[in-house]
Amino acid sequence: MNPWLPIVVLGALAAGFATVSVVAGRLLGPHRSSGPGLDPYECGVQPGRSQPARRFPIRFYVTAMLFILLDVDIVFLYPWAVNSSAFGVFGLVEMGLFMLPVLVAYAYVWRRGGLEWD
Repeated sequence: MNPWLPIVVLGALAAGFATVSVVAGRLLGPHRSSGPGLDPYECGVQPGRSQPARRFPIRFYVTAMLFILLDVDIVFLYPWAVNSSAFGVFGLVEMGLFMLPVLVAYAYVWRRGGLEWD
């Protein structure tokens, strides 16, 4: 059996599911569109009304960046944790150096009050 066969089958199944989903949505979905149905809608605010522009506090962006940083960190941390015994002391030191910027960023945001919600 070819070792690439399961990957090809999975790709074909994914492409087939995507195609069937799009075609079924077109065939079974509503065909009429109305004015309010075509308007963009976001967060309960109707578009087109004159509202003063509000700026979001920077803590929202800092928190989002912390989550992204944590996700990337976990992507690298999980395989290391699974096979940490094979790396020995060198792997432990390297992972400590890898985690150091993450912990410094976390401590910085914590001290600045970025994790406190009003």
